[in-house]
Amino acid sequence: MPSDARLVEQLDPASTVLLTVECQRGVVGTDSALPELAEAARTSGALTNTARLVAAAHDAGVQVLHAVAERRPDGRGASRNARLFTAAERLPVQQLTGSTAVRIADPIPVSEGDLVVRRLHGLSPIAGTEVDALLRNFGCRTLVVTGVSANVAIPNAVFDAVNLGYVAVVPADAIAGVPAEYTPAMVRNTLALVATITTTDEVRGCWQRPRRAR
Repeated sequence: MPSDARLVEQLDPASTVLLTVECQRGVVGTDSALPELAEAARTSGALTNTARLVAAAHDAGVQVLHAVAERRPDGRGASRNARLFTAAERLPVQQLTGSTAVRIADPIPVSEGDLVVRRLHGLSPIAGTEVDALLRNFGCRTLVVTGVSANVAIPNAVFDAVNLGYVAVVPADAIAGVPAEYTPAMVRNTLALVATITTTDEVRGCWQRPRRAR
């Protein structure tokens, strides 16, 4: 775990953005297209912890971005160059633009100041989307990554953030993947090499501290 002072510095609300990844009803909700992943997100506490982090971000003035994966009803623009994409086309619940499946899942609160970034293609919530430009416009230096899945989208987000020059912070109890035991292995053997690994309570604690006037 990082030192307390280092984490407080990294998580300065003025230069931090919280990113939720694919925390949408059709992925982690009760009517998920991926029930095993949705179950892991709920039973591990990752979904609840993501909601707690979003609420804390709202209170601390930290900008929140919600990254949503969706597809057009006609499939235009969708990626088809990996087995994951072709499998997704056959799922009983489709992440269609404008449907309830692409709404942010309960219990995650969404405020008027949050931004939702939607993508029609690829594996990453950052590469090929508006996210990088938005982060730079917000003056972001640190990106807190939460959500699903630890198998694909979360490591993609962390790698992209680091490659673009941001400090990536991952609250390990606010991400989930399948099988459940894969997530701590991914954190320990991969994400810990490139990101600051922490917990929901530690992040919330940093945001709840009084700050010195500048």
